[in-house]
Amino acid sequence: MNYSKSLFLLFFLSINFLVYGQKKYSHYVNPFIGSSNFGTTNPGANLPHGLMNITPFNVMGSELNSFDKDKRWWSAPYTSDNKFCTGFSHVNLSGVGCPDLGSILLMPTAGELEVDYHKYGSIMSKEKARPGYYSTYLDNHGIKAEVTATMRTALSAFTYSKGGKANILLNLGEGLTNESGATVKFINDSTITGSKLMGTFCYNPQAVFRQYFAMRIDRKALARGYWKKQRLMEGVEAEWDQDHGKYKVYRDYTKDMSGDDIGVWFSFDVKPGETLYVQTAVSFVSEANALKNLHEEQQTEHVDRPFFTQLVEKAEKRWDETLGIIEVEGGTDEEKTIFYTALYHLLIHPNILNDVNGEYPQMESLKTGKRNHDRYTVYSLWDTYRNVHPLLCIIYPKRQLDMVNTMLDMYRESGWLPKWELYGRETLTMEGDPSISVINDTYQRGLRDFDTALAYEAMKKGADTPGKENKMRPDNDDYLSLGYVPIRGKYDNSVSHALEYYIADWNLSCFASALGHKKDAKKYLAQSLRYKKYYDKEFGTLRPVLPDGKFLTPFNPLDGQNFEPCPGFHEGTAWNYTFFVPHDIKGLTKLMGGKKKFVQKLQLVFDKGYYDPANEPDIAYPYLFTYFPDEAWRTQKITRELLKQHFHNAPTGIPGNDDTGTMSAWAVFTMMGFYPDCPGNTEYALTLPIFSKITIHLDKKYYANDKLIITVDPKLRESGKYFNGYKISSTGKVYNNTYRIDHSLLMNAKELIFF
Repeated sequence: MNYSKSLFLLFFLSINFLVYGQKKYSHYVNPFIGSSNFGTTNPGANLPHGLMNITPFNVMGSELNSFDKDKRWWSAPYTSDNKFCTGFSHVNLSGVGCPDLGSILLMPTAGELEVDYHKYGSIMSKEKARPGYYSTYLDNHGIKAEVTATMRTALSAFTYSKGGKANILLNLGEGLTNESGATVKFINDSTITGSKLMGTFCYNPQAVFRQYFAMRIDRKALARGYWKKQRLMEGVEAEWDQDHGKYKVYRDYTKDMSGDDIGVWFSFDVKPGETLYVQTAVSFVSEANALKNLHEEQQTEHVDRPFFTQLVEKAEKRWDETLGIIEVEGGTDEEKTIFYTALYHLLIHPNILNDVNGEYPQMESLKTGKRNHDRYTVYSLWDTYRNVHPLLCIIYPKRQLDMVNTMLDMYRESGWLPKWELYGRETLTMEGDPSISVINDTYQRGLRDFDTALAYEAMKKGADTPGKENKMRPDNDDYLSLGYVPIRGKYDNSVSHALEYYIADWNLSCFASALGHKKDAKKYLAQSLRYKKYYDKEFGTLRPVLPDGKFLTPFNPLDGQNFEPCPGFHEGTAWNYTFFVPHDIKGLTKLMGGKKKFVQKLQLVFDKGYYDPANEPDIAYPYLFTYFPDEAWRTQKITRELLKQHFHNAPTGIPGNDDTGTMSAWAVFTMMGFYPDCPGNTEYALTLPIFSKITIHLDKKYYANDKLIITVDPKLRESGKYFNGYKISSTGKVYNNTYRIDHSLLMNAKELIFF
């Protein structure tokens, strides 16, 4: 009898496991969301935090594209607004505002060999994408193109609808980077290796690096060789095409080829319906490591359709496991698509940098490093310190710790914490000293498996080093001597700089206090409160201040709209920055004349349309009402309106640049009902969740419970009213008229019930 019961229980648990394992969270993801409206995402194939991303490249080369083809100003390799494809680029950035990478362009063609991308490019149609897979049809050539990815490699399948001559091209001259130099060599009949010069992100000349690659085709070519673009020189060869120069094709493939604007071609004869498979791998250490990555992650030279399908299925499974860390119930399919696509987008960066053997390029060095944790890259920290890293602390604490340890390794190697790091180079893009906030926030949320003494040393270096020597705070001399950054040039972003220093110093104060450095904690706290110098009662906003302490005149708090440059502020107006003092909302309230005036002024930002949902300084504004319980209903109302207005299941479905997942993280938090409105402060502001039930699976190595469940009382959902309190199931305690909750209380709640 007991034996039978045991068998039944085992069968029941097995069925449950199979049902859970079959959940396809990836099927809710629409990779085309954000690929228009300057979202700068792409629908290419990748894995969570994977180094490889392979995507169609369609932002140059044809009058069909809506931009000047001779100016590389696109910051993404793909936009859903254009349909002229010139190849598939390997390793790309998602949701960034400046161009880089988007290179190593692989392109299949049919017919006679043509190496001018203006001519071999093709109209693309029948696009399909899901996590780990993308396909399209290249109309001009009659080719179905499909791609999938592993962590460091890609596999492309090009199926020719018609028989005859076929070509595989690898263009190493074009892309989003400002660099065009490359080198390539044949290893054997079907394999090549090489490297491509990348960098100058946001036009910073110091951020240059090499991307190494290996490429292997599944069969021997009938012919193969190089090409090189011959650039037009004034007064010479006047018959050349004035726009494109001309291309010289080489059939001698016994030598290496190096230079600007080079490429490699392979030619074949194919039968109708035949598929050519191309394996590619990348490394930022060496060509040899690229080959190792290819061998370890694909493990075969004999590629066929079953093998391609197997890689697609593995990629989908990996995404299902990763996205399934959060399960949502209730809500519409549309809302689930928005939610899981946002979660998908924020899990793209930072991405892995180390090769399969653990090697990676050291920060600001030609040396190679090797550590016992994963090495990450693409630290868009001015964006992600606000919400991406706090979310990773909850859903993937081990990865977040690896990211913090990576940041400390960067300090060991270069002498500085990262600001906006890209493949081992510091781009010095955007404002402030954001690593401090990330490290302290991680520590305050209970993740402390890193060298805190080294972290404190690195933080203090950023805070205390004089301005001329300070990579993080170039105006630190004024900041430390005056307590603020005065405006010394028309567009020097002085107020924006200072506000970022204030929040960094507040985080440093918290970290110093936690480590027992009481004197330092007091000093940095005092520095963080000097923002008050910028508050102007006349306009009721922050206002640039001159070196003599007087306000800048004339002044218009609306200057800077639509990302226009303006005195004192970067990518925003005074209204976008005035409430960006998240560490001292009570002090700012007093400065503005009390709660009533603070709330009126904050509400005016939304009523007048001053709020910018696509930029970071005011991203937490909707949640600031929760500091005043009788006004917290505004947060619930505004967040619901913003979600409906700016997040959609469409290419335009992100309000603007995704900023490596920051806009998406805002949506994920908001749809779950809580938000970290002050990095480093472990309190979350609460709003009404979109879904009736949310289950967050927790890592028991870092949290006491294996899951956190968030539910909404059915009566509340049916009524359409606002919540006015919550209950914690683990203690049974009820919190009436409460709209904020601490991280530790939430993580230990087992279930949080909104009523």
